[in-house]
Amino acid sequence: MTMLGPLDDTLWHQIAEPFEHVGTSDPRFFDRYWFAVYDPAGRAAMQFTMGSYNNMNVLDGGVVVVRGGTQHNLRVSRALRPRFEPEVGPMRVEPTVPLEELRLVVAPGEHAVAADLVWRAELAPEIEKPHVERERGRLAQDYQRFNQVGVVDGWISAGGERLEVDGWWGGRDHSWGVRPQMGIPEPVTGPARQPSEQGTLFYFLFFSTNRRAGHVQIMERGASRVYLTGLIRDREAPEVDHRVTEADLSLDFFADTRRFSSADMAVTLDDGRALRLGATPLGSAVAMAGLGYSGGWNDGLGLGVYRGEASTEHEVWDVSHPADVMPSSGEVFTPMHRIAPVTVATDDPDETGTGSLTLIANGKLPQYGLE
Repeated sequence: MTMLGPLDDTLWHQIAEPFEHVGTSDPRFFDRYWFAVYDPAGRAAMQFTMGSYNNMNVLDGGVVVVRGGTQHNLRVSRALRPRFEPEVGPMRVEPTVPLEELRLVVAPGEHAVAADLVWRAELAPEIEKPHVERERGRLAQDYQRFNQVGVVDGWISAGGERLEVDGWWGGRDHSWGVRPQMGIPEPVTGPARQPSEQGTLFYFLFFSTNRRAGHVQIMERGASRVYLTGLIRDREAPEVDHRVTEADLSLDFFADTRRFSSADMAVTLDDGRALRLGATPLGSAVAMAGLGYSGGWNDGLGLGVYRGEASTEHEVWDVSHPADVMPSSGEVFTPMHRIAPVTVATDDPDETGTGSLTLIANGKLPQYGLE
């Protein structure tokens, strides 16, 4: 049964259907918020995500708070219909001024995580190059994302400790379209790539300093770079976009791990300028399975899976080790997907900043010393 909602009384329909329906029947279609809230002094970090999976009839979300090497997790899910509001369990997103200000709320409960935050943009959002990839003729992904940096105020509570959030660093993205491993297992169309033969590297930095802000994203398979997007703005002229045309990485890792201890990047901008962006971890990295990413629900099925009218999971992990995570069960695991709050530096000693860096290095990557 087709439903009408408030958006159907606007002039912004994209297809000849009510807003309830999207322009593809692909079950993996998603539309998702992701927010990072980091104390620039390194005392705590929070991530908040919420995603709608229209063709799976799912709205799910997750919150993590990392404090002193301890990660508090909350994952929630509900049936999407009949309520098309960004609210699931105790979590709520209020876009009070779209593209400029959003309120993030996590109501208190048994999950031991709560928050009431106002996320304000410092610069306009930056849209990435489209992500389109086919594998053996099948559309593997086709999605779009924009990124934005800001400043956050309010409060966070985790494990009974309340933290006042006053001018903390904020990063966010909003992505939508079709991506792998959303809601359903990926179909088998041939032999899987063998990481021992060809590794993959994913690098994604959001950052802002007292002089500039932006993002750079890189995807490599083996020695081949298959994707590069990046945009940097100077605070003195924020209306001018400077695209990243080249980026060279130099990585150091904690001993016997694939977690970075430092990540330096030399970028070239479209006006010919060269810039070095150095990143070092600022406290413990977030283990993204706690948010539901990378199969991170108790059923191991990941994001976008229908789990009934309402579902809630929560736990506490030890994330003090750079690579290994210890749940309360004591069974250590090593998640591939972690996102680190970072301190960002350039060659100018007077320029300082904060950022969020995703670095996933999987398989054989000899150019980074990984065999």
